[in-house]
Amino acid sequence: MPRSHRIVDPRFVAREALFVLSWLSGRASTLCGGRIVKVPEGPLVRVEGQAVVMRCDVSEYEGPRDQDFEWTVQQGDKEVQLISTFDSQYPSSVFIDRVRSGDISVKKLSDSSAQLQIKKVRATDSAVYRCHTPSTDNTVSGNYAAEVELRVIGDTLKVVPKIPQPTVSQGSLLELYCNVTRAFTEHTSISVTWSVKKATTTEDLLTVGPGDKMTPGSYYSQRYADGGLRLDLPGGGIYGLMVTDIRPEDQGEYVCMAREWTRQADGSLHKILEKMEKMGNVTVTPTDPEYQVALRSVVTPQFTGDPTELLCQVNSVLHMQASRLGVTWLYTETTAVNQIRSPVTVGSLNERGSLLPGQDYKTRLEAGDIALIRSEPDSFTLRLLHARNTDMGSYVCNVTAWTQNRNGAWDRTKDVSSSPVTVQWTLKTPVLSVAAHRVREASTGGSTFEMSCQVTGQNLQRPGYSVVILTQEAQGAKPRKVLSLTADSVMQLEEWAEPSRVDSVVLEKTGPLEYRFRLYGVQVSDRGLYYCEVTAWTRDQGSEWIRAVSAESNKMEIAFEDTGPVFNVSIHSDKHAVSLGETAKLLCTLTVKGASPNTGDLSFEVRWFQSRMQAMENGGVGPLIGMDRWGVVRKSGSNGSCDCSLERSGPLNFVLTVHGVQYEDVGEYYCTATPWLFSPTTGAWSNSHELTSSPIYLSVQLALWESLKMPVLYGIGASVLMAIVSVLLGIAGARCCHKSIGTSPRSRSKLVDLEMD
Repeated sequence: MPRSHRIVDPRFVAREALFVLSWLSGRASTLCGGRIVKVPEGPLVRVEGQAVVMRCDVSEYEGPRDQDFEWTVQQGDKEVQLISTFDSQYPSSVFIDRVRSGDISVKKLSDSSAQLQIKKVRATDSAVYRCHTPSTDNTVSGNYAAEVELRVIGDTLKVVPKIPQPTVSQGSLLELYCNVTRAFTEHTSISVTWSVKKATTTEDLLTVGPGDKMTPGSYYSQRYADGGLRLDLPGGGIYGLMVTDIRPEDQGEYVCMAREWTRQADGSLHKILEKMEKMGNVTVTPTDPEYQVALRSVVTPQFTGDPTELLCQVNSVLHMQASRLGVTWLYTETTAVNQIRSPVTVGSLNERGSLLPGQDYKTRLEAGDIALIRSEPDSFTLRLLHARNTDMGSYVCNVTAWTQNRNGAWDRTKDVSSSPVTVQWTLKTPVLSVAAHRVREASTGGSTFEMSCQVTGQNLQRPGYSVVILTQEAQGAKPRKVLSLTADSVMQLEEWAEPSRVDSVVLEKTGPLEYRFRLYGVQVSDRGLYYCEVTAWTRDQGSEWIRAVSAESNKMEIAFEDTGPVFNVSIHSDKHAVSLGETAKLLCTLTVKGASPNTGDLSFEVRWFQSRMQAMENGGVGPLIGMDRWGVVRKSGSNGSCDCSLERSGPLNFVLTVHGVQYEDVGEYYCTATPWLFSPTTGAWSNSHELTSSPIYLSVQLALWESLKMPVLYGIGASVLMAIVSVLLGIAGARCCHKSIGTSPRSRSKLVDLEMD
């Protein structure tokens, strides 16, 4: 429906009011702060019928990240709505048809930038264009709109060439004139370029302008420096170029190109129009008795990285005794049909045999990756030691004859180019993929996290791989490098800035295509996403690594819950068996995993017991000895027969000492520990669960003589005593019997006497 019948959006009214305030603030935003809206500085000068793009950016704003943009045009005293990213019904009736046809459009480049595009500007499009940003701020501050002037000029540029002489002799003068006119427009300038087309290539001779700038073509730069190209500017829009000492290689079709430029607010130049006119073909008649140049491929590459060699030979040389030969190698990129590329100079060997590298190949020539060789006086070789994908294309060798003049200097007398030779091979794109697998899960603080990265590569010649381990706190967060392993298997820390935990991260190569990353003693600060970035490298013949392709693995997460420190207790002894009367030492050791508290915030209550089985049989026994969390040692009264002591030999070590070990000290021993933690928040101590170690058995060693000595002594003593008693009893009995027989009278009665006897 017509805009006059539309319901006015309150947000639109608010935006208009804020725009008035922002217009009043104007450039004060740069001093006072607040929202900043920017457009290109004008004026923007464009030729009628061409496209124009005006970008608008907003920054330092509040509210949602995604901002809307509205464009208006100042026509006289009236501001007309043009287009909006917020409201499709925004355009005025003056522009609605052009907006619908797509001639005028707006495109969001990001949350805070958009661009207005007019495909074909008209003369009536000359106006001031204003970019508005509706307010989302809590307070009005800064500028909410910016404007730029567009000036549309007519196409008045004309190029009228003068046909040059169609045939010239070698060494003579070639005159190239071109008449360039235009209607004067402020902020614009022109340039004129003379070029020559040779077979499939086009070479620029010289460019005049914009302004006073003079730019020779790459192939003619030396001739321009030597005075072989001279300008003739008689005025009236006439531009003339004098080519002295014309050569056979100068023949071809000459053209004149005029360009119109506008200077941007930042000082850069923007081309707004160009026109080209053909001047005509020029044939150069050679004067020296001719020689031919043949180019062929000696070594053809099959894959990227293989060597390549081209041989350039000169034959049918006549009267060259006083001449020297030089060579220039030219490369032309292989392009699609109807696309023209100018040749690029790889390098040259002058009449003295000195190497003159091309600008694009200087680094490779100095590094020895490319070699230019004069194998014979009339033979030249171009050798690519390690061919790259960008080396595919056509090559030409241009042989130059140099003749010594009367002054002893060498003059360039003739140039002959070979037919192009194409260097091509089947291009196989390197493919690299990396898969990460979790080897060990870090489920609690203090545990170990281990991740394996498996590499798969294709179309890589003798590859080496470098690996970087990266971590992110969350998906989309800025990654941080942990450590890396170079293609030569050198490990180095990257952004792991914890000196106390330098040894807690390890990256090693565990197989030809497998790498393992381990993180020991995982802490809360280590939680996040971990992944591998692998780069495949190939070596050139100089044994230097050249980057081929990179890939990232999937991401593994460390996401354990922070349950505080985890304690463990263990017991051990250097000797499990001692002799009677010796001293035995048993060590109770505690370990802490996870988030370790400060030393002053941790204490332990430790107790030692003997014989767990005895405790079960007797309904439980008290500890031998114990130490409370303040370090006070208490000995149990129920086991007072044990001569033992308890001391703390370290923050987590408690030693039980049994002095003068006896038989009753033989048996199993174990310790219990109760951790106490101090909370800085509450200021109170709290105890954790009691921990019990596994038992350890203490035994007494007995020597053979020590075990038999007392029984033997007891047996011998008893035997001697019994012998003495027997002898004494025998003597006493004998004396008693003898006395009785000698003094007793016989009875008269024989029967009685016999009985008695």
